[in-house]
Amino acid sequence: MKHADIIKKMTLEEKVALGSGLGYWQTKPYPEHGIPSIFLADGPHGLRKQETAGDHLGLDASVSTTCFPTASALAASWDVDLLRDVGDALGKEAVKIGVNVILGPGVNMKRNPLCGRNFEYYSEDPYLAGKLAAAWIQGVQQHKVGVSMKHFACNSQETRRMASDSLVDERALREYYLPAFETAVKEAQPTTLMCAYNRLNGTYCSDHKWLMREILRDEWGFRVLVVTDWGAMNNRIKAFEAGVDLEMPDSDGWFDEAIMEALNSGELSEGLLNESVARILALIDATVDSRQGSHQVDLDAHHQMAKRIALNAAVLLKNTDGVLPFPRQSKVALIGALAKEPRYQGAGSSHINPTRLSSAIDGFEALGLNYGYSPGYSLTGASDAALENAAIAGAQASDLAVVFAGLPEAYESEGFDRADLTMPDVQNQLISRVAAANPNTVVVLSGGAPIEMPWLPEVKAVLHMYLPGQAGGLAAAELLVGDAVPCGKLGETYPLRYADVPSAGFYENGGKQAQYREALYVGYRYYDAAGKDVLFPFGHGLSYTTFQYTDLALSEAELAPPHSLTVSCRLTNTGPVAGAEVVQLYVGQRQPAVYRPKQELKEFAKVWLQPGQSSEISFTLDARSFAIYDPRQGRWVVPDGVYRIAVGASSRDIRLEGEVTVHGEPVAAEEVPAWYRDPVEEVTQSDFEALLGQKIEPIASPHKGAYTIDCSLEGMGDSLVVRHVARSIRRSVRKGFGDVDEDDPTLKMMLTHVMTTPLRRLSQLSPGMLPKRVVYGLVDLGNGRIWRGLKTLLRRPRPTNQG
Repeated sequence: MKHADIIKKMTLEEKVALGSGLGYWQTKPYPEHGIPSIFLADGPHGLRKQETAGDHLGLDASVSTTCFPTASALAASWDVDLLRDVGDALGKEAVKIGVNVILGPGVNMKRNPLCGRNFEYYSEDPYLAGKLAAAWIQGVQQHKVGVSMKHFACNSQETRRMASDSLVDERALREYYLPAFETAVKEAQPTTLMCAYNRLNGTYCSDHKWLMREILRDEWGFRVLVVTDWGAMNNRIKAFEAGVDLEMPDSDGWFDEAIMEALNSGELSEGLLNESVARILALIDATVDSRQGSHQVDLDAHHQMAKRIALNAAVLLKNTDGVLPFPRQSKVALIGALAKEPRYQGAGSSHINPTRLSSAIDGFEALGLNYGYSPGYSLTGASDAALENAAIAGAQASDLAVVFAGLPEAYESEGFDRADLTMPDVQNQLISRVAAANPNTVVVLSGGAPIEMPWLPEVKAVLHMYLPGQAGGLAAAELLVGDAVPCGKLGETYPLRYADVPSAGFYENGGKQAQYREALYVGYRYYDAAGKDVLFPFGHGLSYTTFQYTDLALSEAELAPPHSLTVSCRLTNTGPVAGAEVVQLYVGQRQPAVYRPKQELKEFAKVWLQPGQSSEISFTLDARSFAIYDPRQGRWVVPDGVYRIAVGASSRDIRLEGEVTVHGEPVAAEEVPAWYRDPVEEVTQSDFEALLGQKIEPIASPHKGAYTIDCSLEGMGDSLVVRHVARSIRRSVRKGFGDVDEDDPTLKMMLTHVMTTPLRRLSQLSPGMLPKRVVYGLVDLGNGRIWRGLKTLLRRPRPTNQG
């Protein structure tokens, strides 16, 4: 039956109800209209299907599936074909276990290295992130399994993510924070897109008509479904107007009555409701057949595939004197608790129950290496002299020492941001002591984001595995002995220290307003413009072989519209073994009239070569490769000027350069503060206000007597009664986790979630556990209406409204 015919037969109440979930993970079925339910599940790097209890924080058990490397590792592969393979494998497993829509990929920009969820995002560069996301989506969707690209948009922090306001100027939005989404939409047409929790310039993303309808749908041509992040719906009526279709999870009836009133009064057009219903039906049609097929998934093969991906994503950061690969007959001191208990994925909603798990010890055993193991440190972070001393003794008695170190789970997770860029002190101290005991010390790192490395000058080599999935231990062992050659490159800059990050000093303060003062200058865009030294630059990664770049050629010396330029060069493997190199092409305007980054990545290619083999690499640049977005004209503009074309092995290892004169449009100089023309000092709020074109008025904290259902327990702290309730809730949550350590990431995430989530959203995310009457009762108690609050809590529900 055609969608229009189904919609005509549905009652108004049925159409409204279809717009929110059934429980945590499903849509509502209407068999009388031929509408089945479909299942949505977390899973950017593996599937987290919960068949019984449901939650969006990774608390409850899930089906066992393959855990592939996380997004930060996948980005380090710089390999679109590999990302397509990952998507293909996930699509097959989704069909096998009955998942219709996978909630991923996450393509938010890595604005700041402290973001607790950076492991789930690709890169600090929108071109790289967009290309990888498009390939992943194509791989999944070939199996009639849907995806949900997230989190749209400017969800760059976990602190108070449910209610924070991202304040961003339009050029930064258009040129930096939105292009990865745009690329994936235009090249892969994701089945759904997920709106973020936060506000954007004062408006919640679920209500944001300019973002969701004017840009996403009208400009980019997105024609399918927009779903909320779990609990991200703010105002259902405004969401329909913005083009947001499906609210997840089950709304617990929060908005239904208000929607019916708006429809009956004419405030909300039934036509907008019907548009959303049609898009939900189209999603069901596009994905429901995935359950009808059957894939005989070879989980052993997928485990080997997880290893292959980890091999391609590992980044060799340092390799002095060619200490790696080490000879197989070497006597090795294998050191570090993480060698036995690997950190292989992040915590939170993407936490996967793997089909198996291989540690570094498993990898050393599989290769028959001569090693002695010492844990060296405790994963709790507690100092243990006996563990350290045993590791030092082992290092002294060995040909080389390999220390597995990195970030424990408690350091990075969904739900909270990192405190700093450091590893635990016990690990830093151990690495320095081991390096003093054995000059051939190698560090193998695990972690989803940049780490400060005070011991870097003391060690010979550093191999970064990121969060490498369930087979990461096998991959690490093979890389160390040269059975595989490292070929990963960093998808983000590693700063020398956190103080060098352009948003340092205001990002970590959290708060209700997230001021994106640094505008376009994020990652290498800032470090290059400011001339700052870094620990490791964007695009960096070493190999066991060497590559020579020659014969740069540009198809034109002068470029006129439509501004198509072909850039070619020759790459030769001049080393002793086969390997892969990521050739990176950067473009920068020589003397721009407006502020812009010194250079930006515009193309890349991963090339595999045998020793002595050469290959010609060719790239095609288009108008967008040279363009800026001009808010004054409301369009993309290619400025007149001379442009540098740079090809290299990283953003700071440029091997070939050329120039092209581009005939575009004259662009008038902008009236912007000096910092944006020369970003060398800390940007001030007044500078940012001048760029933003408005004064930033602080959001007043709620006070007793003015609390609403959109306040959090933390935000109602002026009330003695609410503080008492909050303490009781915290104790209850803590008790529910039993004897786990206080630094347990799931406990930290849950406590943060309960305290900082607005009460209405907390109710929506815990259907039945925090009903509407309890929310209204708490608000009454907090406002001093004790008798009314008690009556509400104990006897009767309050009427549903928008608060």
